[in-house]
Amino acid sequence: MKCSTRVSNRWSFLFLFVLAAVLAAALPATADPVTVKISYNGPPDAANNAVHAFVVNFQKFLEEGTEGRVKLQLFPDSQLGTEEERMELLMKKGLNQPIMNVASFAGVAPVFPEIYASAVPFMFDSYKAAHLYHDESAYWKKAQEEFRARTGALLLEAVEEGGFLAFTNSKKEIKSPEDFQGLKFRGMDEGQVVLYKSFGASGTPIPWTELYMALKTGVVDGQMNPAMYIIMGSLFEVQKYLTLANIQYSDQFLIMNGDLFDALSPEDQKVVVEAAKKANQISRQEVEKADAEQVEFLKEKGMIAYAPTPTELDAFREKGQPAYVEWLKSKVGEEWLKLSLESAAEANKKAAQ
Repeated sequence: MKCSTRVSNRWSFLFLFVLAAVLAAALPATADPVTVKISYNGPPDAANNAVHAFVVNFQKFLEEGTEGRVKLQLFPDSQLGTEEERMELLMKKGLNQPIMNVASFAGVAPVFPEIYASAVPFMFDSYKAAHLYHDESAYWKKAQEEFRARTGALLLEAVEEGGFLAFTNSKKEIKSPEDFQGLKFRGMDEGQVVLYKSFGASGTPIPWTELYMALKTGVVDGQMNPAMYIIMGSLFEVQKYLTLANIQYSDQFLIMNGDLFDALSPEDQKVVVEAAKKANQISRQEVEKADAEQVEFLKEKGMIAYAPTPTELDAFREKGQPAYVEWLKSKVGEEWLKLSLESAAEANKKAAQ
């Protein structure tokens, strides 16, 4: 009787083992999560680096939305290389490079110079207009399509990085274009160099990672950045004067490897797009709220801030915009420029309603 029971138990165990094996074979295998590297400029400091704050929110929404199927690994402080090196890495074919990048104009322009058409000085009347332009304008939609066709990568969002740009320098207070005469400025890209020259200053491209020392040693006298970046780079230690000219909208660009995006399920592709938009909406609100506070912080650190009058801003516009536009024509052609200016005008009108 005991032997019969042992045989029965043995067959029961064997049956359960086979059944478990059959069920395991029938169920789809759980895929390992895709780990995506995202690189960007600046430190992992959400309080002083809006791009990092954006990436942290994007990571949260992306991982929650995909239920862990896609994970984001953060590489702040340009850990994956310079702007050009990161773009080259991102545009590689195949899933051996699961890369995303938050790139500045200096990173995007070498492969897509038409991006300069979105940075014409004094093009936007308000934050709201700039947001409408980068969310729904004819220029932005065409830029996304052309960028994908040319590079294979996706231009997902224009990420607000710290308000409108302001001038800083170590020599004198700037209230008019004439005050630039004889000064040396760092240009983030070629377009900024052209702008400085139109004001009578010289412009020199200098990487962000080298900017502090260039200002400290007098290689250049000044630079152009939003208040957040002035704080992030401790530039207030080597700059005395701040001119709140609101000359250009300050943004960078969230870009994703195209093969990586295409390999995701339609559901997860949708999550990527929506997570980026949701994170960017939060960044926009926080940046605008923080901008005035950051200017006050710079004053407390000893900087002398000046806000040009509408008449003085017109003088900057009348002097600088034509030179930038002429330079831009040689880079991207009048079609892109016309489309961008028309899109900005439409956004300004809509924002004012």
